[in-house]
Amino acid sequence: MADKNDKWEENAAGKFYVDEQCIDCDLCRETAPNFFTRNDDNGYSFVHAQPETEDDIALCMEALEGCPVEAIGDDGDE
Repeated sequence: MADKNDKWEENAAGKFYVDEQCIDCDLCRETAPNFFTRNDDNGYSFVHAQPETEDDIALCMEALEGCPVEAIGDDGDE
C-alpha cells in the first residue's frame, strides 16, 4: 500500500501520488499518460497532473489498481 509519507516530491499536489516503492514498470504511464510521467534521471513515475473529470479519475484508479507494487496512492493532500 502506498504511503503518502514516502511520496516523491515531484508529485502534483492532490489526491493521487506515487511513492518510493515505484519500480518504473510503466503501467501507470501507459494507462493514464496525461497524469503520470517518469523521472528519467532516477527511474520512477510520479503524478504530474491531478485528474479533474470522472473519466480521468477512473483512469488514475485503473493505474492504481494495476500497479504491481502498490506504489500509487489516492489519499494525498486534496
